[in-house]
This record gives sequence, C-alpha cells and structure tokens, in this order.
Amino acid sequence: MDVLFLSPAYPPEMAAFTRGLAEVGARVLGVGDSLPEALPPALRGHLADYLHVPRIMDEADVIRRVGGWLGGRRPTRIETNWEPLTVLAARMRAAFGVPGLTEDVVIGFRDKPLMRERVEAAGLRVPRSERARTRGEAWAAAQRIGFPLIVKPVAGAGSADTFRVEGPGGLDAVLDQIRHVPEVSVEEFIEGDEYTYETLCVDGRPVYESVCQYFPNALVARQNEWISPIIQSLRDLDDERVAPGVALGRSVLGALGMGTGFTHMEWFRKPNGEAVFGEIACRAPGANMVDLMNYTSDVDLFREWARVVCWGRCEAPAARPFSAAIVFKRAEGQGRIAHVEGLDAFRRRHRGAIVREELLPVGAPRRDWKQTFLSDGNLVVRHADGGEALRIAMDAASSIHLYAR
Repeated sequence: MDVLFLSPAYPPEMAAFTRGLAEVGARVLGVGDSLPEALPPALRGHLADYLHVPRIMDEADVIRRVGGWLGGRRPTRIETNWEPLTVLAARMRAAFGVPGLTEDVVIGFRDKPLMRERVEAAGLRVPRSERARTRGEAWAAAQRIGFPLIVKPVAGAGSADTFRVEGPGGLDAVLDQIRHVPEVSVEEFIEGDEYTYETLCVDGRPVYESVCQYFPNALVARQNEWISPIIQSLRDLDDERVAPGVALGRSVLGALGMGTGFTHMEWFRKPNGEAVFGEIACRAPGANMVDLMNYTSDVDLFREWARVVCWGRCEAPAARPFSAAIVFKRAEGQGRIAHVEGLDAFRRRHRGAIVREELLPVGAPRRDWKQTFLSDGNLVVRHADGGEALRIAMDAASSIHLYAR
C-alpha cells in the first residue's frame, strides 16, 4: 500500500497523519515544499520517500515533478488533509489513475456558493448566498440578501477574511479589507449557536462521528482579541440540541457525494431548534480539534483516518467516555511572553481534569492572533459530565492570563 501524502510537514499536525499512515502499514511517499533537511527526525522516520517541490501551490509543476519522480509507479492512494491542496490531490488522482474523491466532488466541498447550491438542491436548509467578484456585485448581492450579512472567501478555510456586516455603512470598509480575495460569498447571517459535525467516512458512510460547539461563535472569537475561545467536544450525539445537526450532516454528505476520508462541517442551531447548514470541508478539522476528539473518545483518530483511507475500516470505539474542551489563550500586550498569572491556582482547583497544557513559555514571541486560531497556546480539560467540562474550561478562560511586553 503506497500512499502519496501531500505536505506531510505543514501545517504541523500533518506529521501526525503521516505517522498514522505508517502505523497502519502504508509506505508513505511525501511531497512538499519543506526542505528535506528541515523535516523533523520523527517525521522522516515515517516516510518511505520524499520529493521536495519548490512551490506546492503550483499545481501543474507539482504534477509534472511527481510524474517524473514516480517513474511509472502508481500509488494506491493520494491524500491530503490541508485545505488548499484538496483540489490538487483530486487532479493528481485523475492524472495518475488513482481512485478517490474526484475534482468535481472536491470543488463542491471547496467552492462555498456551489456547495450551498448542491446542498439546497437536496432540500436542506442553507443560508441564502451569492458569489461576487467585484465591489458592484457584492453590493447587488447585499441588497438582495439584506443586512446583517456575512462576507467570506469563496475558497477560504476557517474564518479567515470573514466578516459580519451590520448595515450598508460597513460594507465598503469590509470590501476594502479583503481586496486581496479574488471572489467572495455574500451570505445571509444566521442567528444561533455554532456547532460542528465531523466524520470519518468510508464510501460516504460515516464510521465515526463527532459534534463540537464553539464558545463564542467562531466569527465573534476571531474579531475580539480579549476573548479566550473555547471549543467543546460533546459526548451525546442523540441529545436534542445536536441530533438535528447530525441528521443534517449525514444528508449533506450524500448531497455532496462524499467518498472516503475526513469531513468537517459547521452548522447553526437557531433559537427555535432548527439546524442550518454553514459549510463543510473534505479534510480534517484544524484548531487542534482532532486532538480534542481523541481526548473525548480515548482514541487516535490520526491513525483511524489512515486506517479508513488505506483499508476501508475504522476501529475507533463508539463510546465517548468524556466531554473535552480546549481553551485558546491570547496574551495581553505585545512582544514576548513575560508573565503568566492564575495557572498554578487553576492547576490546584482542577488537576484531575487537565489533560494538556501547551501555553507559550516565558520569553517566547507572541503569535499573531488574527492569523492563527491557536493564539498563544492552549489547555485541554475533560470530564465525564459535559456541563462540568465546560465550567472548568470557562474557569481557564477567565482566570488564566498571559502578559507580553
């Protein structure tokens, strides 16, 4: 089983998927723009071979170089879990005759207006939306959809370059900020709590499912530096709060023709209980959410994803012993981390519930909170009771402070 895996070193969590592939018996053929000598030793140990390409986003060049490198060999699978490379992976499958998600299917997961058209055509509730390539098109779409609304990249990932626009006075300011985005989706704003729905699928059938909730909604967290965002993985997928979203997600997979691999969907629960589709990607979630699901189920989903794509089966247990929550911390001030307050007291209060601490150490430079949801580090807590897990996470959000100068 030869698996060609695109970008095994970046983003950093891709190394864990590479490990998973090797651990289930695959020969991993890595392709990336990281220099071979810069690959971490542990990652190199999981690669059977590696091709360095100068520009991983130059699709034609990558396909040409990979073809020469393979020399007529045909890998069993071609995979990636990094959003910008999902279309390249599909085009490489077509070029080398490898089964897997086709370009048309992947674009349905990548192009947000097309995604919503296909989901809506299946009779599912989606926000009204239109694509816009010019300022005039964005204004026309806004007038038809009405305010408040959301403006986001058609091919974006996460909530980067995504804005809520309250009224006509704010639209020009937002369009000025995203001049570098070639095409945007102008969307109806949905009022409600924001959840996710993750799956591992085999031929479109979920063999592992997960639901998480954002506190606060992701866009609010992205726009307010003082917030310590929380993502909580939930235990009970039959709970009346989330069951409609799970049913919606299963239908979305069918509407978009999902095959085998990871999916990550975002959806909203309106005050009246209605589940409304947000968006979905045919790759693993970011923001350390795979780790979060691992802590919930006591499982290694990096390995289980690999088992799914290599052998078409999943060995993850159905039981979820815990609810886990990750708290992302943002330092106050600029420069380097100078001081941490409240951490020792938090440890004393909740020592048995803390399963990970990854805060930046004193002396480390602050990260740009606008560019990464991971911010200046995180803590993960878990508890058998979901309400208690959230209470502990809220305590971390309010009582632990990082200061930079």
